Amino acid sequence: MSWLFIFKSLLFSLLMLQVSAQDGRCPTSFSCGYLGQITFPFTVTESPHCGILAISGCDNNGISYPKSIQLGKRPSNQSFIVTYVDHDTITVRDDALREKLHLKDCQAFNNFTVPPTSPLASFYIKYNITMFKCNRSLSITLPRNFYFYKYTNCSGYNLYYDLLNRDGFKVPSSLAQCTQCQVAIRDSPTTDPFNFVSPEISIEVQLSDDCNKCLHHQGGQCQLDNQGKFFCAQGSRTRNWPVKILALGVGVVVTVVALLLLVVKNHKICYTRWKNKNSTNLVIEVFLKKHGSLQTKRYCYSEIKKVTNSFKNKLGQGGFGSVYKGRLDDGRYVAVKILNELKDSGEEFMNEVASICGTSHVNIVNLLGFCLEGSKRALVYEFMHNGSLEKFIFEENGQLDCQTLYHIAIGVARGLEYLHKGCNTRILHFDIKPHNILLDQNFNPKISDFGLAKICARKESMVSMVSIFGARGTAGYIAPEVFSRNFGAVSHKSDVYSYGMMVMEMVGRRKNINTEVDRSSEIYFPHWIYNRLDSNQDLGLRNIRNEMDDEKVRKMTIVALWCIQTNPSTRPDISKVVEMLEGRVESLQMPPKPFLSSPSNSPVHFSTGTQTLESMRMLDAEQLEHSS
Repeated sequence: MSWLFIFKSLLFSLLMLQVSAQDGRCPTSFSCGYLGQITFPFTVTESPHCGILAISGCDNNGISYPKSIQLGKRPSNQSFIVTYVDHDTITVRDDALREKLHLKDCQAFNNFTVPPTSPLASFYIKYNITMFKCNRSLSITLPRNFYFYKYTNCSGYNLYYDLLNRDGFKVPSSLAQCTQCQVAIRDSPTTDPFNFVSPEISIEVQLSDDCNKCLHHQGGQCQLDNQGKFFCAQGSRTRNWPVKILALGVGVVVTVVALLLLVVKNHKICYTRWKNKNSTNLVIEVFLKKHGSLQTKRYCYSEIKKVTNSFKNKLGQGGFGSVYKGRLDDGRYVAVKILNELKDSGEEFMNEVASICGTSHVNIVNLLGFCLEGSKRALVYEFMHNGSLEKFIFEENGQLDCQTLYHIAIGVARGLEYLHKGCNTRILHFDIKPHNILLDQNFNPKISDFGLAKICARKESMVSMVSIFGARGTAGYIAPEVFSRNFGAVSHKSDVYSYGMMVMEMVGRRKNINTEVDRSSEIYFPHWIYNRLDSNQDLGLRNIRNEMDDEKVRKMTIVALWCIQTNPSTRPDISKVVEMLEGRVESLQMPPKPFLSSPSNSPVHFSTGTQTLESMRMLDAEQLEHSS
């Protein structure tokens, strides 16, 4: 009798005993057709006690058969199509709302009622905006420079909402007398609410402390008794203790046998894997355990290969690795970034996962999952149909009109404002450039690539130079203070500088630093355009078709010139940048002329896409010599 036969027999016995020991306990997951395997807090209508939200139609696994769900106390015929389930978030489609939005019916602007808070959990619309429906007879007065828009095309009332959609923003008292409604959005707010309000609603389930403790620490099931009070169901009853002990004993035997077989048969393989489990991997694993609450899926490498169809469709390549187009089981397209083999401390990988997992904003790219398996590292992002901004401003056949560029500039500024002020922690990106701005099918921008990001407490306004010397940036976008103390302290203003250099390139449709010629102030675009603005000359730029285009370009240019001031204290913070972009061009003052010219090309050696510490120091010495 072979070892393999003994192992299979013991394993089969163990499984049978475990099934007997369950005694009615809920399975760990349910199969639900195109939704894949769903787990608590979701369940199926056939086992409503096994979860908080029950999805119907899971017994029919056909792809075309819609899964639906009822939310709150609604009529039995009023249900919603379930389009996606991921961990603690469920996305549903409201077809009635979709029809109202299509017909531009103002009945679309009503509260979407999520399930009521219970002892088990509370529920939130993940991407939302609060609107205020104010009777026209009311006198509504808003402070100056207040970015609330007044929509007047609804009969009987005016609709007010914040164009910046700021988190935790104090609502003006004059709106307190109006009716509030919270609706889902799919894009940044604009002057037409029918364009950004979404019939696709992502609902996040936040478990109560009692339920969390029951589920994760006690291994129980969260349930309510007949009085609606919480209790932690422990599953198997006491009378099954002999079966449990037997199952445990067989389990121990099977485990020992399996370990012996693995040691004897695969000693060399196991040793090699152990040896490759170097300190870098251990550091990353410790980091992931420390941030165990990260709300994103962890994939194994075989799943990554399946998603990318064995890496058939390559989208691009950089110093970090390669990006491939992939497709999830639910049909969504994704961009999968495969990082180079582990050769560093893993800081960029950890930065990216930690930074972006805690974000939720229409102008920040969504991280859907990651993979860490041996030396294999991958990041799974939402797919952006139009790729990076870079190809639309530097390539002749990819030109965008001035209105679209202006929309992109404001969107990126709002994304940075969220990173600097809207998160629980302040996130400094340190690599804002056209290549890292991705565009969806409607050319809405999203900030990506958080490999160089630094996370700091909200109260911290400056970043330690010791910690930042390990960071890198891309030549042409790095703020002076990042590579020299003489220019000031590193802070959120460093991102403002990079943003300003990027906007300058968007305006000029060319790189600020021309690497094909020797340095002179004439080929340094910020100086050239400053002189023209200062003397009120025609900017002479392409794609300016009318006065409206000219105004937008002048506004972007003046704001960009403020952003690239050498002294960080002279630059505006990103909230002020948004305010300036959305204001009138006549109200903008000309900033001082940018102090630094373009860096010399010959003595500075840049690594692929990044600037090394050595080149930073050389550039620093040259800039100081030039300034004197």
